[in-house]
Amino acid sequence: MSEPSISRSRISRKAASFTESVIRDMTREAVKYGAVNLGQGFPDFAAPEDIKQRAMAAIADDHNQYAITWGVKNFRDAIAEKSRWFLGLDVDPETEITVTCGSTEGMIAAMMATVDPGDEVIVFEPFYENYAPDAILSDAVPRHVPLYRTESGFAFDPDELRNSFNEKTRAIIICNPNNPTGKVFARSELEFIAKLCQEYDALCFTDEIYEHILYRNGPEGTLPKHFCMATIEGMKERTVVVNSLSKTYSVTGWRVGYCIAPPDITSAIRKVHDFLTVGAANPLQHAGAYALGLPKDYYRTLQQDYQRKRDYIVPKLQAAGFDCIAPDGAYYVMADISRFGFSDDVTFTKHLIHEIGVAVVPASSFYHDPSLGSQLVRFCFCKLDETLEAAAERLQRLAAG
Repeated sequence: MSEPSISRSRISRKAASFTESVIRDMTREAVKYGAVNLGQGFPDFAAPEDIKQRAMAAIADDHNQYAITWGVKNFRDAIAEKSRWFLGLDVDPETEITVTCGSTEGMIAAMMATVDPGDEVIVFEPFYENYAPDAILSDAVPRHVPLYRTESGFAFDPDELRNSFNEKTRAIIICNPNNPTGKVFARSELEFIAKLCQEYDALCFTDEIYEHILYRNGPEGTLPKHFCMATIEGMKERTVVVNSLSKTYSVTGWRVGYCIAPPDITSAIRKVHDFLTVGAANPLQHAGAYALGLPKDYYRTLQQDYQRKRDYIVPKLQAAGFDCIAPDGAYYVMADISRFGFSDDVTFTKHLIHEIGVAVVPASSFYHDPSLGSQLVRFCFCKLDETLEAAAERLQRLAAG
C-alpha cells in the first residue's frame, strides 16, 4: 500500500519568513575556524565575583523551585528602586513589572500581549535582528524607517517617520542606546516620537539594555544622557520598557530580563509570559536583586572601562581601512567595507573569518532589504583587552593587503 502524499508544507509561513540568527551563526563560525569573535555581543571576561557568589548562595539556600510567575518579590522591588533613582520613574512592583527570560522574551511577550494581526509595528533600521521576527511572530507587519549615517552619528528623517505612522500603526520599537548603530536618542527626538505615538494612539516598546554604556567624544566631551521614553510627558501609560541584567552586569547567559509597563499591559504580558516560559530562573533573580542594588560607583567604572575599549578599537579599525565613526552608546561599531572591494558583506565576513581570523556580523542581517547593508559589518568590543589587541593585530593584515 503506497504512503499518502503530503501536499502542504510542515513549516509555518511565519517560520519560513525569516532566517535563523546570523549573529549566533557567526559565533559558531568563529569557534569552527578559531577566529577572534568580535561578532556576538557577549563579554569574554568574567562576571563580577560578588554577583556570582550571590547566585551560588541563592542555590545553596534552595531557591531552586518555581518562583512566582512574574518574578521574585525582592527582585521586582529592586527593579522599582533602581528605576526610581536612575530613570526618575515611579513603578509599582506589584502591578507594573514582569520578570522574563531575558529581554528577548520580554520584547516578544510584550508584542504578543498587545499587537493584533494586521497591525503595523515601526522598526528603525538597521535594527537588532530579533525585532522584525518578533513582529512577524505577533502577526504584525513590520514597517521600516531608516537611520541615516551623518558625520556625527545616525539620525532619522522626521518627515519619513511621520509618514510611516497611519491608522494601522500599533507600536514603534526603539533601542536606546541603539544596537547596532550606537545611536543615543536625544530627548528632542523622543519627544517627537512621543507626539506621533499620542496622535496615532500607538505604543512604544523601548529596549534599554545598554542604558549605562555611553561615551564621551574627546577628553573634554560631555557624556550623552540616557532618557527613557516612559519619562516623556504622556508616555508612561503607553510605553513598555524592556531591560535585562545581561549587558550591565556581564551575565548574558543568565537570561533574566524584565518589562515595565502600565497595569493593564502588564497583566496581558504576564499571561503571555506564563505560557511562553512560566518564569525566569529563581536563584538568578535573587542575585539580580543584589546586582541592581550596587552602588553608583559600579556604573561609573563600567562606563569608564567601555570608554577605554571603544577609544582603543575605533582607531584600530580605521587604520585597518574601515570607514567608521565612534558610537555614542552600546558596544558596537558599524563599519563600511567599500574600500576593500568585496561584492557584499557576507563574502567579506567569510574572508575575514577564514583568512584573517576575526569574526564580525554582516550588516545585511540588520536590514529588511539585505542590499542596504551589503557594504557594512558590525564589530563588537565588549571583550578582554587581550582579545581586542589580538583582533587589531590580525586586522593589520587587511591594511597591508
